[in-house]
Amino acid sequence: MKVAVVRETYSDERRVALIPAALPLLVKAGWQVLVESGAGLSAGFSDADYEAREAQVVGDRQTAFAEADVIVQVRALGANSEAGRADLGLLRASQVVIGSCDPLGNPQAVKDIADTRAMLFALELIPRITRAQSMDVLSSMATIAGYKAVLKAADHLPKLFPMLMTAAGTLVAAKVLVIGAGVAGLQAIASARRLGAVVYAYDVRPVVKEQIESLGAKFVELQLDTADAEGQGGYAKQLSDEQVKMQQSQLADIIAECDVCISTAAIPGKRSPVLITSDAVKRMRPGSVIVDLAAERGGNCELTRADETTVAEGVNILGPTNLPSEVPQHASQMYAKNVVNFLLNMTSNGKLDISLEDEIVRDTLAAKDGQVHNQRLRDMLDLGQLVLPDEEPPVEHLAGGDN
Repeated sequence: MKVAVVRETYSDERRVALIPAALPLLVKAGWQVLVESGAGLSAGFSDADYEAREAQVVGDRQTAFAEADVIVQVRALGANSEAGRADLGLLRASQVVIGSCDPLGNPQAVKDIADTRAMLFALELIPRITRAQSMDVLSSMATIAGYKAVLKAADHLPKLFPMLMTAAGTLVAAKVLVIGAGVAGLQAIASARRLGAVVYAYDVRPVVKEQIESLGAKFVELQLDTADAEGQGGYAKQLSDEQVKMQQSQLADIIAECDVCISTAAIPGKRSPVLITSDAVKRMRPGSVIVDLAAERGGNCELTRADETTVAEGVNILGPTNLPSEVPQHASQMYAKNVVNFLLNMTSNGKLDISLEDEIVRDTLAAKDGQVHNQRLRDMLDLGQLVLPDEEPPVEHLAGGDN
């Protein structure tokens, strides 16, 4: 069985799906690894690095797709809506694609891949269960985003984060508010604390208070009934319009007293909730910074523009959408580990063993046999109930190519 690592074609994407150090586990399990020439260069890995780990470097993308049973990518079609369409013509029936593909935000892309009769595993759909933690690419990349967001805020803030007592006087520590205590938010809290800031954190889910306080931040409690605010997979539920208005008003009072606000609140497959209004921005001190990690889905700040830094009322508002790409070596290392664990979970005696009895396999399988396979995505596309064939094809025929 052959797995191919191909170059990322998304603009400014510097990560690579597998790094050289991750290959020995695959080779030991019976996989032959193909690498499109130059796939790892942007992340700091040369073709020679891959060859030293028993990979075969191929000169072009067409060859990688033609020879591989499995294609691994950081951004498959859906998460790479424009350039990614060029890969559709390279896919074949029963070939397997593993990668991030924004299935809930762009379900039509899953349908487009299904039409090629290739199989697609969407890594964003990894279930939030203990056994799958080592495969959770969202958590891995969110960790990096939370860390990097703090560094960007510190770089733009016209003052230092820590309190310093100097011969020239005492410098007061910066106040940082982190909105959202998921993986990115918790990492932002920890990073801001390490830099010496006074950190406050808010999350609509009261259950995360202990986690916030364990990192040395102060949990912000609003006068808002959010007892049932936690939804599926640990994500926050969408609030009612009345709750949102109360939330915005009370957060504005807190934001006005802070130097930095890092927002991370997101609802899978939906627009990010607007938590920081333009009026709240007006109340912030000139020179303050907002880093909006929800920018890709519209932003938590009303004035955020994706992939831009704007200035409103003297406040710097950053809307980065791909911070992990700015730390490509470690981001690729983490992503590759997730991918290897995911692939090994489906490997038996050197062959793919795609068992729908495995919750991880079942939940991430987005397309198979010409159909969108995930019922949630089918509902979004109005495709009706999934009808499975009476008999699954033999394991050895689930992927094409040479064994």
